[in-house]
Amino acid sequence: MEVKIEESWRRHIGAEFDKQYFADLVAFVRSEYMHHTCYPPGKLIFNAFNLCPFDSVKVVIIGQDPYHEPGQAHGLSFSVNDGVPFPPSLVNIFKEIQLDLGTPMPTSGNLTRWAGQGVLLLNATLTVRAHQAASHQRKGWEEFTDAAIKALNADRDHLVFILWGGYARSKAALIDQSRHLVLQSVHPSPLSANRGGWFGNHHFSRANDYLEAHGMEPIRW
Repeated sequence: MEVKIEESWRRHIGAEFDKQYFADLVAFVRSEYMHHTCYPPGKLIFNAFNLCPFDSVKVVIIGQDPYHEPGQAHGLSFSVNDGVPFPPSLVNIFKEIQLDLGTPMPTSGNLTRWAGQGVLLLNATLTVRAHQAASHQRKGWEEFTDAAIKALNADRDHLVFILWGGYARSKAALIDQSRHLVLQSVHPSPLSANRGGWFGNHHFSRANDYLEAHGMEPIRW
């Protein structure tokens, strides 16, 4: 695993690369990619950071770990490559955007277009073994991605942190809610969303209202 990360992120969290946990993590990930099929492709592990520089971040959407089936994951939480069928959670995200903003269902589930507008699509765990959800959790990735959240919390103002589901909502403890907006709801997966609390959460319009109130361009969801 070659650690190539966008320069502004390196300035803010580069110290993590020198810590023992990260050296252990790199050794683990290299071994996994050598002996198993893993996702996303190695060159896309840090895609979320590389597509959304530190000073460009306006919104952070936290996922848990990458999709673990072929062709789906490309380093952005909830996003899939062009031409890949939408996973159920992403279908529900687009349905809520349609309900909230009237934006029609897109033809692609590739959220690179969000990243380019300042949406950091951050999975807490950045790699996974094929067909084995959560297989790379608790190996050090969470410490690294928590460092990124803490850096944004400390060094930026008026960001929107969007936390869906119990795991993401646990990250609220890292965020100063007097300086940032934290939006929380159930997860968009059908199991959670269909119990209520997902549809009608208006997170997309609420995020845009907050950004505009603080002099920033809204996101074209």
